Amino acid sequence: PYNVEAKILGEVQDLPKGLERESRIIQTITRQLLFALDGLHSTGIVHRDIKPQNIIFSEGSRTFKIIDLGAAADLRVGINYIPKEFLLDPRYAAPEQYIMSTQTPSAPSAPVATALSPVLWQMNLPDRFDIYSTGLIFLQMAFPALRTDSSLIQFNRQLKRCEYDLVAWRKTVEPRASADLRRGFDLLDLDGGVGWEILTSMVRYKAGKRTSAKAALAHPYFDREGLLALSFMQNLRLQLFRATQQDYGEAAKWVIGLMAKSGTKKDGGFTEAQLQELREIKPKKKASVRRNALASALRLQRKIIRTVNESMDELNQRRKSFWWSRWIPREE
Repeated sequence: PYNVEAKILGEVQDLPKGLERESRIIQTITRQLLFALDGLHSTGIVHRDIKPQNIIFSEGSRTFKIIDLGAAADLRVGINYIPKEFLLDPRYAAPEQYIMSTQTPSAPSAPVATALSPVLWQMNLPDRFDIYSTGLIFLQMAFPALRTDSSLIQFNRQLKRCEYDLVAWRKTVEPRASADLRRGFDLLDLDGGVGWEILTSMVRYKAGKRTSAKAALAHPYFDREGLLALSFMQNLRLQLFRATQQDYGEAAKWVIGLMAKSGTKKDGGFTEAQLQELREIKPKKKASVRRNALASALRLQRKIIRTVNESMDELNQRRKSFWWSRWIPREE
């Protein structure tokens, strides 16, 4: 990626050539793509054909921009959206192919469509289709060997055999990985693996499990200081997220989901001391990880349920506000 370094950063970095320097360039490009996607998604548009051929570089603003909206669907009023019809490039398309449920009817009149679109958007999360495609571009930047059509097609086949689980794919290929693949894994593992983490949150089988463009932009991967810039609460959330990507099972996911809803002490939830205590809970034996996680969850259940019930009305109000705030024009 050194050939675009001076163009996107304005100068050559004062770093020796290597993983850290390459990572900063890739971070910048990925951030710009996600920012462009966030702009589209915030106005109710899904591109549906994100790929390198539809990305150009603007020398004036020193940013990458997304072009060719021929396949894009404006879901505010249903423009270019036809149920059970999909337009995609199979190399970069998400597994679901459709951005909305095939049971979704054709768009009604514009006023009705505008009123219903925030609800339908929240139910179907069509923007996650573009996130998957962007994740594959991110993957190609980290692994140069995957940049050709044939290698990308082969990767997609491997990923499908692994049920679209990047962690399972890595476990399959890493033991016999080429030097190029190993270098890519090393690049993504910098700063505690935040690069690998954001990648796995983008490339997932279920659209609902993928991150949004806005949430991805807030990830510590895009902070120059990486993990060093994280607050206590951010670092805790990061560690708990990683736990759910490994072997802690559904119990840990349940705990984290309720923690996210209950908030901190200010909102009647956990104090930082209580969260620190939770963070330090570790399984006694590897063979009983799930059992220990479940036991920890049950011990906290009474506290969690109480705090969730107290804040549920407020959360519902925030969620409604969020649906409608999507359609408010965003200030640059």
